[in-house]
Amino acid sequence: MTVFGLVSALAGFVKVRYLVDKAIIDNMVFRAHYRITSAILFVCCIIITANNLIGEPIQCINDGGVPTHVINTYCWITYTFTLPHEHGKAIGTHAAHPGLGNENQEKRYHSYYQWVPFVLFFQGVLFYIPHWVWKNWEEGKVRMISEGMRGSMVGAKEERQHRQSRLVQYLIETLHMHNSYAFGYFICEALNFVNVLMNIFSTDKFLGGTFLDYGTDVIQFSNMNQENRTDPMVAVFPRVTKCTFHKFGPSGSIQKHDAMCVLALNILNEKIYIFLWFWFIILAILSGMALIYSAAVILLPSTREAILKRRFRFGSPDAVETIIRKTQVGDFLVIHLLGQNMNLLVFGEILDEFVRRLNFGSNSNLPSAPSTLEMSPIYPEIEKYGKETET
Repeated sequence: MTVFGLVSALAGFVKVRYLVDKAIIDNMVFRAHYRITSAILFVCCIIITANNLIGEPIQCINDGGVPTHVINTYCWITYTFTLPHEHGKAIGTHAAHPGLGNENQEKRYHSYYQWVPFVLFFQGVLFYIPHWVWKNWEEGKVRMISEGMRGSMVGAKEERQHRQSRLVQYLIETLHMHNSYAFGYFICEALNFVNVLMNIFSTDKFLGGTFLDYGTDVIQFSNMNQENRTDPMVAVFPRVTKCTFHKFGPSGSIQKHDAMCVLALNILNEKIYIFLWFWFIILAILSGMALIYSAAVILLPSTREAILKRRFRFGSPDAVETIIRKTQVGDFLVIHLLGQNMNLLVFGEILDEFVRRLNFGSNSNLPSAPSTLEMSPIYPEIEKYGKETET
């Protein structure tokens, strides 16, 4: 129930944080990093931490020469070990448990289980950092210039036209001034891709070089015959390990006490990391595709043309050609983000007016472009205050 309460609290935070009327300032792959992946890692961290607090993370048995609570604490804060060459042997006849046997051979030490909650939390923070960088770089520009026009436009026609006119005028007067804005976005997209690759290799290092092949080994294991297969999850996350405790005897000699330790926590760890293996691989592929897409947007005008025609279903070929020819990458990114936040009909009207002004210039009777700080909801009180200031 405690675990359920913690997860419910996190779910409530995510609901409050993300299910409000917020401007969209990135794409779906970008959001998969800081919303989905960070939430997954934080939930896993909470589950492991709660299990450590509620249950016994390790339980050891020995010959009785050392109190149980002492050997449990010692083996948890130091390390345990298994014997890789003992894997695959018949349990009950040739080995007591997978990875246990005669100690006169190579040992594999395990101490990662102490650090799993901290590593999961740190990884969750890492997946949020590119979004945090982009959010601070973006400074709420899209939110401010699209305020009152996101989603379905309701209200008086005059108010809608006035907001649209102000937005178009802003786009005209800030033409070719958004390239640094676009640069920040593309850099943060690249950071997402680098981050997921870095997490794959750092997790492999954390688990002793076993994570890169972990998913493929599990798939191969599921396809093997029952008699011949060795569970790779047990090899990476052993359920039973050995631990050695040394102490002084009555005569001052050093006594050695062997213990077998049950790591029930590894039942959770093995499931968490097999899921993370598949998720990181999928996320890395999607992030790479997103980078290729962004490179095509930057380098190929035909890509930007296809986005306007197919994604936003906009206008005649001449109008699309005008936008592509007279805007730069930064201008197109702002237009693209606005299109993600608006009804297609309203967005089409804005682009039509934008093309008209690109071709024929701005009407001097139209309101001048406000700065992004002024593109917040246009209430009568704000307009009245602006007129008094001008006077």
